[in-house]
Parts: sequence; C-alpha cells; structure tokens
Amino acid sequence: MSTLSIQLFGKFCVRRDEQQIIEGFESRKVQELFCYLLLHRDHSLPRETLACLMWPDTTTVLSKKSLRHVLWQLQAALGSQNGSTQDHVLLVEPEWVQLNTQADLWLDVSVFEQTFTLVQEIAGQQLDASQVQMLRHAVQLYQGHLLEGWYQDWCLFERERFQSMYLTMLDKLMIYCEVHRDYEAGLLYGMRIMCYDRARERTHRQLMRLLYLNGDRAAALRQYEQCTTALEKELGVGPSKPTIALYEQIQADQLDEYESMHTLAPISRTQDVVFPPLQEVLGRLTRLEKTIFDLQNQVEQSIQMVQQALSTCSTSPPYQESIRQKTSL
Repeated sequence: MSTLSIQLFGKFCVRRDEQQIIEGFESRKVQELFCYLLLHRDHSLPRETLACLMWPDTTTVLSKKSLRHVLWQLQAALGSQNGSTQDHVLLVEPEWVQLNTQADLWLDVSVFEQTFTLVQEIAGQQLDASQVQMLRHAVQLYQGHLLEGWYQDWCLFERERFQSMYLTMLDKLMIYCEVHRDYEAGLLYGMRIMCYDRARERTHRQLMRLLYLNGDRAAALRQYEQCTTALEKELGVGPSKPTIALYEQIQADQLDEYESMHTLAPISRTQDVVFPPLQEVLGRLTRLEKTIFDLQNQVEQSIQMVQQALSTCSTSPPYQESIRQKTSL
C-alpha cells in the first residue's frame, strides 16, 4: 500500500503517491471526522463521543446513525480497509474508532508536534545544528492556520495550540540566529511572528536587538514605536520596563553585542506553555467588555426612542380620535 500524505496546516489536503484524493472527501462531515481522528490519533475514541461532537443538535439515535454513514464514506474514500489489518488506516470496532498508528501515513501536524516536543526544554542559545535543522523544517510545514476556514470549537482550540507552538519555535530560532550573528535570518523569523501576533512584546525586543546589531539603529528605534502602538491598540497597555530599558540603550547607542547575546532571557517552561499569555487574555476580555457596554447603550437608546415614539403617537389627535371611534362602537 502506497503512503498516504495528509496536510492539515492551511487547506485540508489528502494525497497518495503525490496525487490529491478528491473523490470521497467532498463532504465536510467526512473531512471533519477524519481530521478529528488524526488530531486525536494516540487513543481510541468512543463512537458515542464522536456522534455527539459531530451532530450535537440531534438525538443520540440519529447522531449514531449519521456517524455510521459518514464512517462508511470515509473508509471508502481511504480505500485501504481491505487486506491485512496493517494496511487499514482506521481501526473500527463496534463501540470505538481509532486511527491505525501502524499505517503507512505521513501527517504534517505529527511531524510538527514531534519536533516541538524534542526541543521544548532547550533554550534557543543551546540548540545544536541538528536541532536547528529540525526546527527549520517544522516551521516550513506551517503553511497557514490549522484547517483554515473551519470554525468548530474543537478546531479553534487546536488551532490556537498549534499556533502557540509555532511562535515558540520561531522564538528559539530567532535567539539562535542572534547568538550565531545570523541577523538577517533572525529578522525574517521575527517578521513571521509579527504576522500572527502584533503585540508579542518579547519578539519586538528581539527585533530591536537584531536590527541594531545588523547596523540599522534607526530601524531598531522605529521597531520600538511599532511595539508601543501594537500594545496600546491590542492590549491597552504600555511597554514593559525591559522594553523601555532596551530602547534607551539603543537610543544612547550603548547596546553591546556581547551583552545582548548573553542577557537574552531563556525560554522557560512557563513561557513554553502553549496557551495565550494572561496579559493577552486580559486585553481580549477588556475589548469584549467594551463591546458589550457599547451594545447595551445602543439597546437602551433604541428602547428610549421607541418609547418616545409610542408616547408621541398616543397623545396625537389622530390617534385619540381613533381611540374614541373604537370606544363608541
């Protein structure tokens, strides 16, 4: 059986022998079930759980029936359920379904996640050449958000998790590039991060250092201005003390290359946790609170306008004459 290659970063795509498989995967439910099984490939999943997840607004009986039908479609699309068990992509039992980990299958998110696990405890300054090569390959696999265009709750959570891993790996590569004086490559990695998180303050600091060390002091100072603007717009806060101190060093032309390389804060275990920083969460909640407040004011104003309009109509002569006619009848 030939290798099955599956891409979940960016647009969902399944290939066999470099040829894209379209037939059988036209249904979004078939795609959704397959992707969910791929992302939870390390353990069996109860059919009832899958049915409730995919069809939350139907009865248990109907959701299980829909699951059986979609599961049959998926097996037909994969075309690998005949022959020995080793050739099966899916292991299907009466109560459980699981991806066959022994199947000849390549999955981009699996390679990506394995690389992250291998380097998670290693600071950027301490990476060796082979680890850097793995990281560079992994970040190239990130061709876009996980399953772009999908908005199911489970997908949004996984998308956030993988994006956080991606940004952390780019952080490590930036630090490695600075330590090894490969400033231009480090700047490119930093620009990638900015595409996904404009208010990532530590990345702004790294970019400021790299720009300065690459001989562009003016650009480093402009990067600080971009940092302050992004923090205010996204989170409603100003730059932190380390960012201000770095700005002042660059402004005074006193940032030493040796000092910069050895004062980089290592990426700690806490920083590697693949969830949004609390400050970012607070900023989002603050913006949401303001939006709700504005909507509440609009609703109250609309209610007052309607009440005023009703009051005006009820006291107008035509309205009163209409009331008198109906009363006389």
